Amino acid sequence: MSEPKTPTPTPAGDTYKGWVFKWTNYIKGYQRRWFVLSNGLLSYYRTQAEMGHTCRGTINLATATITVDDACNFVISNGGAQTYHLKASCEVERQRWITALELAKAKAARMQAESDDSGDDFSSSSPPVAPGQGGGSQNTEVQSALRTLGSKVEDLSTCNDLISKHGSALQRSLSELDSLRLTGEAGDKIRQVTERATLFRITSNAMINACRDFLALAQAHSKRWQKALQAEREQRVRLEETLEQLAKQHNHLERAFRGAAQSNATADNKSATGPGKGEASDEDDDNEFFDAMEEAPEFITVPADPQFHKRSSSNVSGFNSEICPDDQSLNEEPLAMNQESPSQELVPLKKRRARIPDKPNYSLNLWSIMKNCIGKELSKIPMPVNFNEPISMLQRLSEDLEYHELLDKASKCQSSLEQMCYVAAFSVSSYSTTVYRTGKPFNPLLGETYELDRRRESGYRSLCEQVSHHPPAAAHHVISDRGWTLRQEITVASKFRGKYLSIMPLGTIHAIFEKGNNHYTWKKVTTTVHNIIVGKLWIDQSGEIDVVNHTTGDRCHLKFAPYSYFSRDVARKVTGVVMDKDGKAHYVLSGTWDEKMEFSRVMQSSRGGENGTEGKQKTVYQTLKAREVWRRNPLPEGAETMYYFTALALTLNESEDGVAPTDSRRRPDQRLMEDGRWDEANSEKQRLEEKQRTVRREREREAASQRTSSQSEEAVDEDSLTDPSLKSAPHDSYQALWFERCEDRITGEQVHIYKGGYWEAKDRGTWEGCPDIF
Repeated sequence: MSEPKTPTPTPAGDTYKGWVFKWTNYIKGYQRRWFVLSNGLLSYYRTQAEMGHTCRGTINLATATITVDDACNFVISNGGAQTYHLKASCEVERQRWITALELAKAKAARMQAESDDSGDDFSSSSPPVAPGQGGGSQNTEVQSALRTLGSKVEDLSTCNDLISKHGSALQRSLSELDSLRLTGEAGDKIRQVTERATLFRITSNAMINACRDFLALAQAHSKRWQKALQAEREQRVRLEETLEQLAKQHNHLERAFRGAAQSNATADNKSATGPGKGEASDEDDDNEFFDAMEEAPEFITVPADPQFHKRSSSNVSGFNSEICPDDQSLNEEPLAMNQESPSQELVPLKKRRARIPDKPNYSLNLWSIMKNCIGKELSKIPMPVNFNEPISMLQRLSEDLEYHELLDKASKCQSSLEQMCYVAAFSVSSYSTTVYRTGKPFNPLLGETYELDRRRESGYRSLCEQVSHHPPAAAHHVISDRGWTLRQEITVASKFRGKYLSIMPLGTIHAIFEKGNNHYTWKKVTTTVHNIIVGKLWIDQSGEIDVVNHTTGDRCHLKFAPYSYFSRDVARKVTGVVMDKDGKAHYVLSGTWDEKMEFSRVMQSSRGGENGTEGKQKTVYQTLKAREVWRRNPLPEGAETMYYFTALALTLNESEDGVAPTDSRRRPDQRLMEDGRWDEANSEKQRLEEKQRTVRREREREAASQRTSSQSEEAVDEDSLTDPSLKSAPHDSYQALWFERCEDRITGEQVHIYKGGYWEAKDRGTWEGCPDIF
């Protein structure tokens, strides 16, 4: 579900809107619908634009029942033909809707039970309430409770009259029986019944009088209660306004302070005075300023549950130290830009392209190509460019940096546990670009490279190189001026199974932060492309990820739930728990890999009920309010005609001066495909692949001639030389140009690590060592 920010649900009378998934049928499953709750009626539409003319359904909450199925699902039924099976994006959103629905139902039921006159009095006695303020609604509830009590007392009075009437008749009948002068046991029984009837009438009268006295007392104190509630509401509003004003003042002071600090630094440089006492005082002022800033989030952005209020307040400084750096990072980015040399500041940032040529609409018989490929590895299938997208796998790997700002924020975190939340969110964010991307990237040629230099815009430099062809493996290294390094070597194993295609990335991703020297590792999950032969292609991610901090022992276990037509759970759901080295949970992450991720701080955990048929107990985490850590950027306008590329992907294949001769931007078949000349691209692709085969055979001949081998080895060499599929040979002596093979000290794997020299060669403009691959 993709729902815009909405205020906390308020009592009935206010309109509550949002996107919710509604169950339609077993073919389409859950479909997203726009729901509107107003005046006790819940209506839904296919889109927001339909609100003005077409309502798809409405249910009256006054007679409806609301039940909760699980963490995200709930059902609304009026006992008749209308039953809505609904699903929210997460448990927090579901609880907001349940709260709003329950309040709306309670008010609708009260208004339906009251007469028209009492309804008019009720509406006039309830002043308008601003969203998020519950004082007026509490006054209304008090008055409604008093009216309900009055109605019940009137019912009791009616019952009292009936009891008196029938009791008198009963006593007359008993008196007539007594006049018969019955003796013995029958007479005693009649007198006993008469006494009990009299006692019952006296007790009933006493009960009615007590209820009437209680109503009179409640009405007498109602004005006092209303005044007290109004005073509390006004005091809370004043506090919120004061805190908001303080936050604005702090922000203004921060900017003023930074401006003054820059002015002082400029003045010091001009007067040629060395660093002295003034710098120390500026640093002290800076620290004092951020201590003051830390108080605002505690009350505004991190409201604790009542039972944990004292506990969270006692740890204000520790918790705020984890939050404050996130806010600081946005303000520090312009300063990082100003640290460049004056000559660079005078050069404007390069304007990146926002469009590429539209994708041509060429028809192709898919089955004629794929029927002979079942069971083969995808990298060994001769694919035409019709199935590709005009970027290489190296560029696709560089797309992991779409949300590099998550690592920027992580580098500023004081707590390694909160830093883990940002790293985990970064690991999930790399899949958001795959939602609609059903095209296959170009397989890089051996020795092909790709650089992504965004140092001036975003503070990082990225370099990829294809270090092996069979199995295909790419090494990736990113260095950022903002205190982090990212490196990975990914080998893709893929299998075509007729109806679907499984892509299994093998390899470990490393993220190292200078601050705290925290070293994180994780792997990628399996990507599945469905409906390869028949139907519309769609992509799913499934599996589990363990993000491990090898410095502190912290760990985050992420689970990607596979999509199912019959599941009522949120599609593309991701959940995770951040734990320290002792296994204690500190944060809970939840969201979807195609939309957003949130994290909540755990205040207490306990064992819950049984989980399904296995008898395992679920762990229940009591958390603070969820904070959004990542949200997917919207696609550019017209993305559906541009291979569903993101804003970053549109710039990846843009021509640049000074790149290496082996850079993917210089690959001719890829450039022809981007220009829409697919027939020429297919011919060029075959030429490049045959050229690569020739170079590989020549390299193997040279390696074989330089060493003495046994008869069996010669047989293997002969087979490999005549094998057109380029099967990996044990004597292939190829060595990467910018990466060197070594053993990773963390994982023990044999990996390629950047050895340096690329950016220096680019500065010099000399590329003598680069092979001729194009």
